[in-house]
Amino acid sequence: MKRLSFILLLIVALFSCNKDDSTVKDLGISEKSEKLINANNEFGLDLFTRVYNAPKTPVNFMISPFSVAVALSMAYNGAETETKIEMEEAMQIPDFSRDDINNSYKQLITALTTADDKVIMEVANSIWYSNTYPVQQSFLDVNTTYYNAEVEAANFSDANTVNQINNWVSDKTHEKITQIITDISPEMVMYLINAIYFKGTWTKEFNTESTQLLPFKAENGNYQVTAMMGRRDTLNYFSNGTFSAIELPYGQGNYNMMVLLPNEDKTVADIIGQLNSSNWAKWQKAFKKTNSIDIRFPRFKIEYDIKLNDILMSMGMEQAFTSSADFSGINPARDLFISYVKHKTYIDVNEEGTEAAAVTVIGFENTSANEPQWIPFHCYNPFLFAITEKDSGAILFMGKVGNPAKK
Repeated sequence: MKRLSFILLLIVALFSCNKDDSTVKDLGISEKSEKLINANNEFGLDLFTRVYNAPKTPVNFMISPFSVAVALSMAYNGAETETKIEMEEAMQIPDFSRDDINNSYKQLITALTTADDKVIMEVANSIWYSNTYPVQQSFLDVNTTYYNAEVEAANFSDANTVNQINNWVSDKTHEKITQIITDISPEMVMYLINAIYFKGTWTKEFNTESTQLLPFKAENGNYQVTAMMGRRDTLNYFSNGTFSAIELPYGQGNYNMMVLLPNEDKTVADIIGQLNSSNWAKWQKAFKKTNSIDIRFPRFKIEYDIKLNDILMSMGMEQAFTSSADFSGINPARDLFISYVKHKTYIDVNEEGTEAAAVTVIGFENTSANEPQWIPFHCYNPFLFAITEKDSGAILFMGKVGNPAKK
């Protein structure tokens, strides 16, 4: 059920774009970049679903598929033979050449960071490697050229290197994520890091005076008093007998948060029972600007971290985490494997807007007139959300809120 509930949210995020909105910038991305975005979204769907179904996933969590994909793509530039093939399959990019991937990411990162003058969207990449470990210059060059990666040959036996790496992460996430590593093991020889930062003010902010303490029915069935924001607005809206959905735009409208909410007498399982291509076509035609939406939406803050090794291995990327890995594009000796892929995220949603950040680190070791009738959209129970860029359809963040009172 969890897997299919996210599928519905993702489809909403991908296809709810209003291309007739003249205020939205045309990013002018190429056809190859559009295909890469679709591949990234497929990868994100699979990744989110597996995280969602993991036994220890908390009631509130968020990941950034975009951050993970960018970090893996940098690592992919050093992968060869079976390791390369497995990464292509896991990342949903088997039909792309390496040049296509790198060129598309360069174009996409530029497009996303310049899409909306009223939204801050920053992407930063870095490569840290031990100054005693030889790295192919071609690997460094491709990642600096296409991913604008900062490269640092550091003393991995110096404790201050940990501080330098964490300071870089803190700076690139505006101090929302201040630590990504705690120490450097003797076997560690390289870190590839992606950091993204997003800050968007709602196109129409919530008035703090309208925020009320109201009950939210948490995932466990208990009620939790929650600070619930409120406003009345005209929004992109769709509703049927099972669910309703809205689009909350940021800035000039390139970025938005989609919220999908089961009707009061329904559940996510009821939505899944109607999810088919025929119904979806009908739903898309029914999605439109709607007057008089009465919104109740909780403030929430999520901080989450996860080690993605097992999940990525379950997606088919197995060899990269073993001594059989072939990262000879980084060092011809083939003595590297991925020790871990760690992912940390942060999001704060309030009356003003949303601030979010994500960091992915890949650690390499070597072997060795009349008053209108207001339509209610009251998020008094668990919901899903996704932050997307409208013109490209790129999914930047996605998550679940089961109890907004918890961090």
